[in-house]
Amino acid sequence: MKKKWGLVLSAMVLATALAGCSAANDTKKIKLAYVAWDSEIASTNVVKYVLESKLDYSVELLQVDAGPMWAGIADGSADAMVAAWLPTTHADYLEKYGNSVDDLGPNLEGTKTGLVIPSYMKENSIEDLNNEATGKSVNYEIIGIEPGAGIMQSTDKALKDYGLDGKWNLIESSSAAMATELQKAYEAKKPIIITGWTPHWMFASMDLKYLEDPKGVYGGAESIHTVVRKDLKSDKSEAYAFLDQFTWTPEDMAEVMVAVQEGKSPEDAAKAWVDGHQEQVEKWLEGIQ
Repeated sequence: MKKKWGLVLSAMVLATALAGCSAANDTKKIKLAYVAWDSEIASTNVVKYVLESKLDYSVELLQVDAGPMWAGIADGSADAMVAAWLPTTHADYLEKYGNSVDDLGPNLEGTKTGLVIPSYMKENSIEDLNNEATGKSVNYEIIGIEPGAGIMQSTDKALKDYGLDGKWNLIESSSAAMATELQKAYEAKKPIIITGWTPHWMFASMDLKYLEDPKGVYGGAESIHTVVRKDLKSDKSEAYAFLDQFTWTPEDMAEVMVAVQEGKSPEDAAKAWVDGHQEQVEKWLEGIQ
C-alpha cells in the first residue's frame, strides 16, 4: 500500500513539475505579427533574432494583412508587432483597436507613403493624372499591394478627392508583385504608377519620385510604431522591455532590405545586421536581466 501511494505521490510531483516547466516555457514563447512589406519583413526578423539569440525566446512569426495584424494584437492571438504606420496609414485600425492594445511609440521615424513613379516620367503631382495622355500611357492603372493595406485605403480616397474615380483603377496585388512590375517597367523605360513607401529598397535601386499630394491625402511624414497586446508587460516583461526600447533608423532598415533583395534570406540578413551592430543592440537591452 505504501509503495502504491509512493508511486501516486511521485506521479503527482512529476505532473506538478511538468506543469511548472510548461508554464515557464510558455512565458518564453512569443508571437510577432507582421505584414509582408519589405520594411516590416526586415524589422520583424531583426526583432525575432534579438529575442531568440539574446533573450532566449521561442518566436513564432505570423504573416497577415494589416487588418488581421491589428485584430490579432487586440484579441491576444498575437503578442506584438513592430509594423504600425501612424498617424495616417493605419489610422482606421488605430481608431478601431486603439483601446485594446498598447502603443509603445515609434521604433522608426521619417517614413512616407504615396504614389510613386520613375523619375523619367514628366508628371509631378497626383493632379497630373487627370491628363488624358498620362492615363492612356498606363492604361489608367495604379499598381497597388494587398487590399487590406492602409496605403490602399488612402489611394482609394485619393482617387475620389482628385476626381479620378470611375476612370482610374487601383490594381490589388502584393508588395512583392508590385515591386516586380515596377522593375520590369523601369528596365524597359515604360511609364508606371505604383503605391509606394519609404523606407524601401526600390529607392536605392531605382531613380524614383513621389507624386506631389497637394490635398494631403497621404498625410506628411509618418512613424512606424511598436504595438503590443494588453498585459504583455506583466507576463513577458523581458520581451516587453526590449520591444519598448527597440528603435532604429531608415538607413538601418535599408541595410537589411537591400541584403534581402540581393539574395540573402530575411533571417540571414537580420542576423548579419544584428551581429554587426552589437553596441546599438545592447542599448535595446539595457536594464533587462
